[in-house]
Amino acid sequence: MLSRGHTVVGLDNFLTGNPENLRHLSGESRFHFIEQDITRPFSIDGPVDCVVNMASPASPKDYLEHPIETLAVGSVGTQNMLELAKEKQARFLITSTSECYGDPLEHPQVETYWGHVNPVGPRSCYDESKRFAEAITMAYHRKYGVATNIVRIFNTYGPRMKLDDGRVVPAFLDRALRGLPITVFGDGSQTRSFCYVSDLVEGISRLMLSDERYPVNIGNPREMTILEFAEHIQRLTGTRSEINFAPLPEDDPRQRRPDISKAQRLLGWQPVVPLDEGLQLTIEYFQGLPTRAEAIA
Repeated sequence: MLSRGHTVVGLDNFLTGNPENLRHLSGESRFHFIEQDITRPFSIDGPVDCVVNMASPASPKDYLEHPIETLAVGSVGTQNMLELAKEKQARFLITSTSECYGDPLEHPQVETYWGHVNPVGPRSCYDESKRFAEAITMAYHRKYGVATNIVRIFNTYGPRMKLDDGRVVPAFLDRALRGLPITVFGDGSQTRSFCYVSDLVEGISRLMLSDERYPVNIGNPREMTILEFAEHIQRLTGTRSEINFAPLPEDDPRQRRPDISKAQRLLGWQPVVPLDEGLQLTIEYFQGLPTRAEAIA
């Protein structure tokens, strides 16, 4: 948004984020940052054209550690952001998740599929938080006429992820770069689809200017098993890391691949960054971290 000439106000309470990720914007006059928990009252001065709510722990490690905060930010936090959009007569976009489909019985997942979610399982704090966020977003659109958008994000990766994030890309790369065993849960036959962050951002940017009010999948439909992905990381990094197996976590989805025909049709969008190119950029970022450079050396 900044590169396109817009002014941006950022809010974050750094529950799972890192202030260092904003360092490169310290001299940018059109970026204003407020350290803020959006579940608490706040206000923004001046006009606002669009409110984008991306606030939530997003990895199983983080949301299992912060289940109450995850539920609160999806409910109270989302309503506070919707109230801001209503007050400012602004557009509103909520970043939802492929986790709304749960452990899907339909494959690939299309937006009209209602999902197969365990509402009381350990992952439910995230799944139900996002499902509620979608519901209240539609309620504000129907009752108050707020111009809303809902994006369901499938596994995204790229620079600025945390090495201890718990998600598969940083977890595998961290172990591979250090020559430590890579842990695959279950037998590795479960599938995922990985979308590079710049492709995701482009899809979100197009969606937030569209008139589509119902959810839109944004992700890469190239599907591979977790074992195949671990072996791919081995080849790409040249590591000597072995692959170890551990029990599959409860409610871990067996399949995950987006049907992106809606995004292609409505937004003219599809991913363009090849997996190896995105992974190489991510590897270079991790290798460049001060604490990592010593460890890898």
